[in-house]
Amino acid sequence: MSPARETIGIGMVGHAFMGAVHSHAWRSVHRFFDPPLVPRLAVLAGRDETRAKAAAQRFGWADVETDWRKLIARDDVDLVDICTPGDSHAEIAIAALEAGKHVLCEKPLANSVAEAEAMAEAARRARELGVRAMVAFNYRRVPALAHARNLVAGGALGEIRHVRSVYLQDWLSDPRLPMTWRLRRESAGSGALGDLGAHIVDAAQFVTGEHLTGVSALTDTFVHERPSENGGTDAVTVDDTALFLARLSGGAVASFEATRFALGRKNAMRLEVNGSKASLAFDFESMNELQWYEGGGTEAGFRRILVTEPEHPYVGVWWPPGHLLGYEHTFTHEVADLLDAIGAGTDPEPGFDAGLRVQRVLHAVEESASTQSAWIAIAD
Repeated sequence: MSPARETIGIGMVGHAFMGAVHSHAWRSVHRFFDPPLVPRLAVLAGRDETRAKAAAQRFGWADVETDWRKLIARDDVDLVDICTPGDSHAEIAIAALEAGKHVLCEKPLANSVAEAEAMAEAARRARELGVRAMVAFNYRRVPALAHARNLVAGGALGEIRHVRSVYLQDWLSDPRLPMTWRLRRESAGSGALGDLGAHIVDAAQFVTGEHLTGVSALTDTFVHERPSENGGTDAVTVDDTALFLARLSGGAVASFEATRFALGRKNAMRLEVNGSKASLAFDFESMNELQWYEGGGTEAGFRRILVTEPEHPYVGVWWPPGHLLGYEHTFTHEVADLLDAIGAGTDPEPGFDAGLRVQRVLHAVEESASTQSAWIAIAD
């Protein structure tokens, strides 16, 4: 039996889709992993008290607040988990860090570069006092993508030459779908670009170990008005799709596509990396697999790597080989890594600086698309 471990009080702000999956992660992480700190689901915050209480009861939270400021001020909260729309990330995260609370913040980090810079600076100051901050790019914790990173880092692909990354969904393709906060710039910051593009930018940088240095982009909005909650219609003020070319810091070229209008694609987050010695490909709709190619000859082709062996990243604590993992496991892996970093007094990855780097890419994409500029360099 493991010795008794300290607990860490979690306060979560927001309780919709991300709140549900984050709650599952906090509840289950210490039952499979062996983190140095055991999460205690102390309090959930939501603006509507009735809905917040219902979510707290369903997800296992001990208490409820209707004001996130009161959540941060509580003595039983040691870590603040931010699962709200992007327009509130900066204010909540900075206040939590200044109060000495660790922070986990959903992606994209913020709605603007200025907000992301302020958050990264607050995280640097907090780090000096032993307070940690991490941005929730959960796809880094897909075992197959983590294994892909290890293959690249180990030199198995040779020199990286070409990266292709797409994220395809279709849930907005029906123009009768009602308006949501994700379609308003003031709350979401951007559309498919921030919602989906942030993931594939981070995944490409994570797997290759490089960063984007410049982009050439275009964006488009296919449905300009949606039915409103109160009757009539509301204007859609974000992009429905974003496409861009890029160059990586090691010299490789890359292409990216994010859309919520690809009929038949439910959650097709894909990444292909071509090197001088081998290629690998990943599709989240087959998330337990990597496609791998090396060699030549008339019968050469990609072969499947089933990433379910105990020696593969994260997999050893779960099920026997061939018993597949799912979307929710990536968040359990995420909070396990965060708890390990807090316990060890080290910086978790990806930190707010990594979130800022992605935010600068998103900004460059929008600048290139809006000004029709052939190339926008990205500040490092």
